[in-house]
Amino acid sequence: MQFQLEQKVALITGGSEGIGRATAFAFAREGARVAIAARRADVLAATAAELRNAGASVLPVVADVTSAAAVEQLVRATVAEFGGLDILVNNAGTGRAGHFETVDEATWDADLDVKLRAAIRMTRAALPHFKQRGGGRIVNVTTPAGKQPGGKSLPTSVSRAAGIALTKALSKDLAEHRILVNTVCVGLIKSAQHERKAQELGVELERHYVELGKNVPLGRVGEAEEVANVIVFLASAAGAYITGASINVDGGTSGAV
Repeated sequence: MQFQLEQKVALITGGSEGIGRATAFAFAREGARVAIAARRADVLAATAAELRNAGASVLPVVADVTSAAAVEQLVRATVAEFGGLDILVNNAGTGRAGHFETVDEATWDADLDVKLRAAIRMTRAALPHFKQRGGGRIVNVTTPAGKQPGGKSLPTSVSRAAGIALTKALSKDLAEHRILVNTVCVGLIKSAQHERKAQELGVELERHYVELGKNVPLGRVGEAEEVANVIVFLASAAGAYITGASINVDGGTSGAV
């Protein structure tokens, strides 16, 4: 079955690097028009230029999704540029994981704001435009730690668990409007965050990935494109009867289905 995404409009937060960047390219290859949002203007502009060079119709928007006003402006800019909105990918977030006693109030607030409240803000802003289209797709990027928290996993495991619960609740509330809501729970995936970590450790990047991959049943760290492919599937005609689902893309790491 074809994905049938030609001329669809997809908005991706955290769209300048890693999974967000790969997802933008994946949507563009299927004929969708893409808006990408991130905080760093230089990185965002570079990604947008690469997308245009690949023939994509792309709108880069510098936006901080922890700001309600910025979220509203981001959605307005997307609709003004492309005439509507069909797909929202809530991907913004960074990894924060530590022992409970080391996590202060500010860290809890920051993590919940960028991972949970931002998804709420984005969904609220996108909802009227989905309704105008007669339906839509939302894909929230979370982690398997939200289903099966381990030690020293705070605050990320809690904020991601909330994101998974938000996904399920939204899928029930929005089904009557033909808006499908799912989450992709990602494990170890190659990213700029891991590149920076390798530099901090003074380790060659590929060696760093090899070491990390030893803890994955499939024996390797995943590619951002492998996550993007699942996101595109969920947003496509091929995924038209899937909502409220959480799909692990983690090489078999999680013990939870």
